Amino acid sequence: METTDTTDTTGRTADDVADRLFASALGALDVLAVAMGDRLGWYDALAEHGPATADDLARHTDTSPRYAREWLEQQATVGLLTVTQDEVPPRFAMDEAVAEVMTDHTSLVYLAPLARMLAAAGAKFHDLVTAYREDGGVGWSDYGVDMRESQADMNRPWFELELQPALARTNVHDVLARPGVRIADVGCGGGWSSIALARAYPDANVHGLDIDPPSVELATANAAAAGVADRVTFEVADVAQLDRAGAFDVAFAFECVHDLPRPVEVLAAMGRMVGDDGTVVVMDEAVADDHQVPGDDVERVMYGFSLFICLPDGKSADDSAETGTVMRPATLLGYAREAGFDRVEVLPTGEFGFWRFYRLT
Repeated sequence: METTDTTDTTGRTADDVADRLFASALGALDVLAVAMGDRLGWYDALAEHGPATADDLARHTDTSPRYAREWLEQQATVGLLTVTQDEVPPRFAMDEAVAEVMTDHTSLVYLAPLARMLAAAGAKFHDLVTAYREDGGVGWSDYGVDMRESQADMNRPWFELELQPALARTNVHDVLARPGVRIADVGCGGGWSSIALARAYPDANVHGLDIDPPSVELATANAAAAGVADRVTFEVADVAQLDRAGAFDVAFAFECVHDLPRPVEVLAAMGRMVGDDGTVVVMDEAVADDHQVPGDDVERVMYGFSLFICLPDGKSADDSAETGTVMRPATLLGYAREAGFDRVEVLPTGEFGFWRFYRLT
């Protein structure tokens, strides 16, 4: 691709910028194709049944053979599937590495839900344009089931595999290990954080709270399927309006404070929930302390989430704090102090995906 040799102050040419945009477009097309394959069960079918023709895949998933063929050919073209071109019709196969990323719900590299999440955001593009023009928002419930389920699916393996080891490295562990400890999980979403806490601490009782009714329904079903419904319950509630003074020993907010329209009110309510001797823990994005230019991949992906999901969600309510995904530590400290806390401590959890843990005291 060649257009002009015009350069900017960084030394890059217009061709450089065009090449970058074209590469990004290729990546965007890959993401949408992955989201399609994930939603239609095509990756799952290949993992379960092995190499397949287009007709085989369509039969296994009750989908269109012609679309299946186009998708299979595209996936082979971009290198995600292999194909036996000497056979007629050709058969397509998925290797173990691709299968883990696309189908293994227990793997830390299970990223197919990320593609589904971005597709759900793209589907609201025109609503987002209107929000940007009118200073409005797009609420979490407006993004639909793909957004809700993909968020839960993507975080699930981290909670199931890494939450207990992470907390065991901190001064919160001893509190959680007490017999009969009462735990609140604020903004519980699909409930996997609540379920992981209950499994990690068998003497604990966990109560999840979320403002989104379908998320609470999903969490309740997940807890029942996981066999922990006797110790894990869920409730639809606006925590900012909730008064449960002293009802819990520990209150968690996993990856939700940056979404909240009223984070100060929610943190204050969490403080009341646990009382003077209780524990409040916030897990949120591990962004840099300050705006970095150029930013690393974490900064890039967080600003992307903020543009198309988190900031519009936060702005969908009146009198919003308008935080966005890129919540710097200083911003959280400011919210915590307004909510009545004196100190925010970064917990030594070790590497935990894109997230950082804070204890508010």
